[in-house]
Amino acid sequence: METVTLDGLDRALLHALHVDGRAPFRRIAEVLGVSDQTVARRYQRLRAAGVVRVVGRTDARLLGQVDWLTRIRCVPDAAAPLAEALARRPDTSWVSLLSGGEIVCNARARLRPEREELLLGALPRSPRVLSVSAHYLLRTYVGGQVAWSGRTSALTDGQIGRLRAAAGTGPTAAKAPGLPHVPGVPDVPDVPDVLDVLDVLDRALLAALAVDGRAPLAALAAASGSPETTVRRRLAALVDGGLLFFDVDVDPRPLGFEVEAFCWLTVAPGRLAAVGRAMAEHPEVGFVAATTGPSNLVAGLVCRDTGAFYDYLTQGLGELEGVVAVETAPLLRSVKRAGMIMPSSNNP
Repeated sequence: METVTLDGLDRALLHALHVDGRAPFRRIAEVLGVSDQTVARRYQRLRAAGVVRVVGRTDARLLGQVDWLTRIRCVPDAAAPLAEALARRPDTSWVSLLSGGEIVCNARARLRPEREELLLGALPRSPRVLSVSAHYLLRTYVGGQVAWSGRTSALTDGQIGRLRAAAGTGPTAAKAPGLPHVPGVPDVPDVPDVLDVLDVLDRALLAALAVDGRAPLAALAAASGSPETTVRRRLAALVDGGLLFFDVDVDPRPLGFEVEAFCWLTVAPGRLAAVGRAMAEHPEVGFVAATTGPSNLVAGLVCRDTGAFYDYLTQGLGELEGVVAVETAPLLRSVKRAGMIMPSSNNP
């Protein structure tokens, strides 16, 4: 794929898309002070190069589902084929190949009925798979509806305000993430199975938007077999109800970040929320969530180079009160990201 170097306008466009992933190019152009044709050309170039994708995502808890984080340790030469097989599964949204023959993937399933199927049926039974552990993602502090701060610093507060005001209650209009949290109650509520009440139109829209969150109304109408006016109303209802939101998937390398890694932290329980919230403010953290298992916090780190990675481990994490232990593993290859299988040429 094309090697892309981002300039100030590209970065401002990425930031604007995060504020409102479905904002019309005309509106973005007005805020950035350029023509809508320029914005459209820039976006198409960045999307074609694999730098950015806007994708529609759903809130697992409102669907009576849960996100699982699965760690798989393999014989090293078995890791890549297994990661590629996992990436082809429709229930995985991202699959990463780490150093030492380890795979980390995220999969979603109904909280109860499909639990055993996910854990026991997803992996081949082979002596080349050395160990498997799977854990709930309980609370996400950054990632999904909450943006990575390292990619969202190009716009002024005034520009952000103009985009949000124009969006109103539309997609990504600074909605509070998730459901209200009750202290002491896990963030996996016993809700009605919304999957059983979504109709054919809902499912068609969600499927189309998972591929392209900026698909125009005409394309969504064609995909769902419904009039544009109906699609517009249903799209607004899904977003306003909190079921659907729009995420901006960004390749960090054109932004100057060359080192990616996963990090598992063991944190004193009384400090877990505070550490998660603090890490969410660190520009090196692209994703952080509370999880079940021997480590209770998992993070995806994005650093400019190995020196910056070291500095973050010793200073950024080292200064956080309550962190008992840290385990890290460099990311070698993103096999699947935001629901899309990545071409090998788009990896280091």
